[in-house]
Amino acid sequence: MKTIDVLDKGFVRLVDSMGSDLSVVNAARISYNRASEEMNDKDLKLLKYLWDNKHTSPFRHAFVQIHIKAPLFVLRQWQKHQIGCSWNEMSGRYVQMKEEFYNPLIWRKQHDSNKQSSSGQIDDQMYADDEYYDAITCCVDVYRNLLNAGVAREQARLVLPVSLYSECIWTCSLQALMHFLKERMHQSAQLEIQCYARAVLDLTSSLFHHCLQLK
Repeated sequence: MKTIDVLDKGFVRLVDSMGSDLSVVNAARISYNRASEEMNDKDLKLLKYLWDNKHTSPFRHAFVQIHIKAPLFVLRQWQKHQIGCSWNEMSGRYVQMKEEFYNPLIWRKQHDSNKQSSSGQIDDQMYADDEYYDAITCCVDVYRNLLNAGVAREQARLVLPVSLYSECIWTCSLQALMHFLKERMHQSAQLEIQCYARAVLDLTSSLFHHCLQLK
């Protein structure tokens, strides 16, 4: 299975797929009881017409299934994409969570005017590294202590930060995939999820080459 590494410990991995650019074309052409055997110039124009004019139902006849390993804060943003998607995530109720956390290479500054964005980097990177490491170490120690004291996994996990890595399976229609890429590759999206979106594009571009150029 094709896998692309993301951030320091994450990845996206193609598990399965169904359909192609031609699937979209023929889902639309069934209206006239027609079908194409292979992509041609008319089909490319049809794809563009469908997407530009929001005739999106033909794009829901193709799917991908992707195994994701990402920090919780990335997954929580990603899981806002619900329409045309199905999610199943590793559960801290059933298993003891692996002590794997995202370690940023650079600590960014808060953007001066955009409340949801960052810009540049802070001056004292070492201070931020030390503070972050101390906090993670404390969280891990408390998590272990709670488990050792007999506290249920579903409660002990409450102390774990959103930088914790988790894993899930994401299955989505081609339309949902295209919407995700449009939103999360945009420069206004958080940098970390932009990295995942670019990796997903690399992972799926050969499956839906023409459609993914429309997003």
